[in-house]
Amino acid sequence: MKAFHVELWSIWLSGFVLILLSLYATQRLPSINKDHTSIFKLNKNDVLDSRYLSITIFTAPKPFMDSTGTRQTLAVRSWLALSPHVTVVLFSQHPSVASFASSFDSGLVSVDNDIDFTFLGSPYFHSMIAKSRSFPSDIFVIVDPETVILSGFISTLNHVYKIDRDWLLVASPQNASAQNILQLQKIRKQNWQRNHCHNAERMIMAWNNKDTPLHNGVLPPFIYGKGTHNRWIIHEAISSEFRFVFDASWTITSFNLNNTTFGNSARLDVENRDWEYIGNSHLGEHYGSFFYSEAYYSNLPKLLTCENRYIMFDTKKNVVYPIGHQGRVKLLKEKLFPSRLKENAMHCIDPQKSMRIMLDCSLKDQKKISASLELPFSLESLLSITADRNKTVVLTVAGYSYKDMLMSWVCRLRKLSIENFIVSALDQETYQFSILQGIPVFKDPIAPSDISFDECHFGTKCFQRVTKVKSRIVLKILKLGYNVLLSDVDTYWFRNPIPFLNSFGHAVLVAQSDEYQEQGPINLPRRLNSGFYYAHSDNQTIAAIDKVVKHAETSGLSEQPSFYDILCGKGGSNRVSDNKCVEPETNVTVHFLDRNLFPNGAYQNLWQDKTVKATCLKKGCYIIHNNWISGRLKKLTRQVLSGLWEYDPSTRMCLQS
Repeated sequence: MKAFHVELWSIWLSGFVLILLSLYATQRLPSINKDHTSIFKLNKNDVLDSRYLSITIFTAPKPFMDSTGTRQTLAVRSWLALSPHVTVVLFSQHPSVASFASSFDSGLVSVDNDIDFTFLGSPYFHSMIAKSRSFPSDIFVIVDPETVILSGFISTLNHVYKIDRDWLLVASPQNASAQNILQLQKIRKQNWQRNHCHNAERMIMAWNNKDTPLHNGVLPPFIYGKGTHNRWIIHEAISSEFRFVFDASWTITSFNLNNTTFGNSARLDVENRDWEYIGNSHLGEHYGSFFYSEAYYSNLPKLLTCENRYIMFDTKKNVVYPIGHQGRVKLLKEKLFPSRLKENAMHCIDPQKSMRIMLDCSLKDQKKISASLELPFSLESLLSITADRNKTVVLTVAGYSYKDMLMSWVCRLRKLSIENFIVSALDQETYQFSILQGIPVFKDPIAPSDISFDECHFGTKCFQRVTKVKSRIVLKILKLGYNVLLSDVDTYWFRNPIPFLNSFGHAVLVAQSDEYQEQGPINLPRRLNSGFYYAHSDNQTIAAIDKVVKHAETSGLSEQPSFYDILCGKGGSNRVSDNKCVEPETNVTVHFLDRNLFPNGAYQNLWQDKTVKATCLKKGCYIIHNNWISGRLKKLTRQVLSGLWEYDPSTRMCLQS
C-alpha cells in the first residue's frame, strides 16, 4: 500500500510539473519583436530572428520506464517548449524510446540508432558527435537526457550566433529536487558555485558551424554519460583554438532532476558499471593533452547580462567585452561601452570575481584513474547475456595484431543486427581494446603468450598454437549448454547464417569446405576449414569435439588437420558422400557447406574479382572467407581494397551507411 501511495504521488507531481513547466516556458520564451528590440537595444537589422534559427538537440536517453522515463519526459518537453524550431534527436536502440518519440508530431522528435553502441546498449559519444554532422541545423546542442532547460536559452543563442568566429558554448545545470523544483526563478542562483564543477558531465554544450572541428585530433571512443568526455572536449577545444569557448551558465536557466525528485529507479540504474567510467578515464589519459596540462572552469570567459545587455567577462584577463552590433565580440572601448555601463558592468562582475576562488576547480582534480580495466563478467555470465533465445553464440578468437580486422568483423555483425557474439582475447592488449570498443570479451587464461604481431599466419608455429585455443574454448562453451558458431575474424558476413546452420539439427557439425577445385568432392582430405563451423550442444557433438581437442594437443600441427583426421578419418576413410563424413564412435555427421553460399578464399578466384561484393550478393553468399593468402598485411589489404570492410581505425568507429 505504501508503494502504491508513493507511485500516486510521483504521478501527481510529474503531471503538475509538466503543466508548470509548459506555462513557465511559454511565459519565458523570448519575443523577437519586443524582447530583442527594446530590452537588448539592438538595431532591427542586427536581430537574428529565432524563426530562422534552427536548433537540433541531441541526447542519448535511458529506456522511458518508471521514474527515469518521467524525468526524461519532463526534460524533452522543456526543450520543445523553447521554440517551435527546436528538434530533438534521441540516440537509442530501446523500443521504449521509439514509442516515446512517436507520440510527438512528425519531425519534432526522432530516434537514430545508426551509431556505435556497446554490447549493453550504451552509446558512444564520438559516434554521436560524428552523426550530428549529418543533420542540417544552425546550432547543434548536446544535453543530458534529464536536464530541463528553461529561460535564457533562445535569447542567448540568438546573441552569440553572430559572434565573428566559430564558438563552443557550455552551461552547467543546477541540481533540482522536489523541495526546490517549484522555485524555478531562483534555481539559477542557488548553490551554482557548489555544483558547477560536479555537474561537468551534465553540461549543456552548443556550437555553430558543423564544418569546423570542435578540437584538434581524434575524439576517443568515450561512452556517453560515463565521465571524462565533456571535460576532455572542453579542454581540447580550448587548447586547439579552433573555436571561442565560453561559459553561458549565468544566462541560461537549466537544472538536472535528481533521482530523489520522482522516486527510486534502482531497477534501471546502470551507474554501477564501473568499467565504463574507468575506460573513459583511460582514454582521457592517452588521447590529447587532457592529462598533461592544467585547465580551470573558472578561467572560461563568461557570458553575462548587465543593464539588459549581453557582455563577455574574461576572468583570466579581468577584461569585459560587450557583444556589440552584429553580435560581434568587441574590445572594451569608450564608444562601444559608455562609462555608465562600465560602472554597472563592474557591479555585475564583482560577484563573479568574488566567486572565482570557489569556482577554481581544476579539470585535473577530477581525473581519477583506476588500476585495472576489466569486465565484471565470467564466461558463463557473458554467455547468458549475449546468447540468443536458442542458446546460440557466435565465437571468434583474436590477438592484438588482428584488432582492426576484429573490429571490422564486429561492425559487420552489428550492422546485420547480430548481437549474440563473444570474443576470446588472446592477450591483455586485445582484451582492454575490446572493452573500450564495447565488445563482450573474455580473456583465455592459458592462451599462448608469445604471439607474433606479423608472423602468426597460416603455416607458422604461432598459427599452430593459436588455432588450438579455438577448439578448446568451443568445447568449454558446448559443455556449458550453448551452441557455438566459430567464425574467424577474416570472414565477411553478407547475411545471418545462424538459422540456416541451426536447421541441420543435433549431432551434425556443419563446416566450411576449403576445397579450391570447382569440380569434384568437397570433403577430400584436409579440406575441413576449422575457421568457420557450427556445433550443437549435444552429447554426441561434445564427445566428437573432445576427441578433436585431445588429438590436437599431441599434434605438431594446427587444429585443422585434427578436425579432419578425427571426424572424417585419415585419408577420408569416414567419407560417406561428396560432402559428408560420419565419425563412427560418436555417430556425428560432418556436413561440408555449399561453397557457392560459403566460399573460401580460393574458390572461383572470387577475391580477384574487383566486384567481389556484388558477385557474392548475386550468388546469395552468406559469408566469404579471406583465407588462402599468406601474411597479415596481404590479408588486410585485400579485404580493405575489396570494399568488404566496416571499420575506420582512425576514428575508432564503425563505417556508417
